[in-house]
Amino acid sequence: MLEILKNSEYVVLDLETTWLIPYREWITEIAAIKCRDWEIVDEFQALVNPERHIPNWIVKLTWITNEMVADAPTIGEIMPIFSEFLGNAIIIWHNVSFDFRFLNYYHYQCMWSYLENKTICTLKIARRLLPQLPNKKLWTICEYFWITNERAHRAMWDTRATLKVLQRYQMMVNTEQIHWNC
Repeated sequence: MLEILKNSEYVVLDLETTWLIPYREWITEIAAIKCRDWEIVDEFQALVNPERHIPNWIVKLTWITNEMVADAPTIGEIMPIFSEFLGNAIIIWHNVSFDFRFLNYYHYQCMWSYLENKTICTLKIARRLLPQLPNKKLWTICEYFWITNERAHRAMWDTRATLKVLQRYQMMVNTEQIHWNC
């Protein structure tokens, strides 16, 4: 399953949003780490002005305040730059069903095309490799692997944590000779 990453370019990605539904809510932060052959080659991080008020409970969760995004570029300004950064790379994220809906929705709104990138979900991998965990939240998996994520719910911190989780999965697959497909 992770063999697909060998000799491939992939991007570990995370978004922060104002809530759950793409067409009613907005992206407030995008972070991504581009890798080739398990080596980091580039990073992307941007706060996004949602052009709307960020609810107080989201501010408490993400630490992203309305003041922080007031002068940030809008998603319409960021998406062409981010789309170029992303290219055709495989996208890796934790809980693909959430983030992909947002990114794809806004990609279409700004670029008039849907993303066609292959995706890998570290949450789905956890369901197969770590069935003993009580849940498959990123913080639970990080705790299991002794990975520190000091700023959970900030995009770059979660992206770095997801990359470390992916590396631990690769080590498990290599040392235990696990063979399966996602």
